[in-house]
Amino acid sequence: MSTLPERLELVRPDDWHLHLRDGAMLRQVVPATARVFARAIVMPNLDPPVANTADAEAYAERIRAVAPEGVAFTPLMTLYLTEETTADEVARAAESADVFGVKLYPKGATTNSARGVDGLDALAPVLDAMASHDLPLLVHGESTAPGDDVFDRERIFLEGTLAPLVDRHPDLRIVFEHITTAEAAAFVREAPARVGATITPQHLLLNRNAIFEGGLRPHHYCLPVLKRERDRASLVAAATSGDPSFFLGTDSAPHARHTKEAACGCAGIYSAPVAIESYAEAFAEADALDRLEGFASHHGPDFYGLPRNVERIALVRKEWRGPEQENAGEHEVEVFRAGLAFRYRFDGILA
Repeated sequence: MSTLPERLELVRPDDWHLHLRDGAMLRQVVPATARVFARAIVMPNLDPPVANTADAEAYAERIRAVAPEGVAFTPLMTLYLTEETTADEVARAAESADVFGVKLYPKGATTNSARGVDGLDALAPVLDAMASHDLPLLVHGESTAPGDDVFDRERIFLEGTLAPLVDRHPDLRIVFEHITTAEAAAFVREAPARVGATITPQHLLLNRNAIFEGGLRPHHYCLPVLKRERDRASLVAAATSGDPSFFLGTDSAPHARHTKEAACGCAGIYSAPVAIESYAEAFAEADALDRLEGFASHHGPDFYGLPRNVERIALVRKEWRGPEQENAGEHEVEVFRAGLAFRYRFDGILA
């Protein structure tokens, strides 16, 4: 490995896949993202879900109201695709200054996905409307058939649903979110430029052994679940390749500790407080820090057709240990890589 630089300066990055929740949790977690990221694609899987433009605009207002003063942060909202979504609603969303995509959850795939869809055939007019308005479809890519092995759900969805979808709708932009397998990385690499993918810090730094290291680790449980070491290595290769199809999306998903450490624990990893440091850790390990800026700061806005940020951030070479948790009491949330060492630390937004 080459000598690591003492300081990195990057165009201020964006998070292209983020969960912020609502209410008290919203107020507590927004600052962790806004301290580093200028913009974030915000997931709509609240309860009830954010399924129309008016609700998305109202949610954006709640987010902006709790963002830290003096720090520019823009939430980019998404609609939750349901079987009741219409082409007219897509048109309204496309006209909104707040809405930047529509999220596909297969029914039962993850947290608050009960209102998701069982299939896409009946929604062809909605997908056509999205293509005509250039509104991307953001895909949680997992099969939910009861007999499908949890470690194969992404591959099964890719082969049976996503690949045909890409072929059937040649003008639709698609983000294959939080990819976890070698097969997904290969598919995106070979797909048309209108298909992109986000990659999380946990899927770059951990494989499925981490779930069982020394016992059952509920804070390493997320969906899609961590995969094999060969999959992790393939994701690192994709993220550090310089290929503009791959970009940063943390999938940071806060759950109160008592809901993770439970008989039936929630899926989700809260990485926002250490997100950019975690990505720097993965890129440093791969001897690819020179490509971190492209992955973190350039590829996402280019795919979404938005300008790259003007501000810059700094990371300094300094070994430090991440926080164990944020908040306290019923809203205490364990932070990704709790208490572990990092090689770089965020050093602020540059003037």
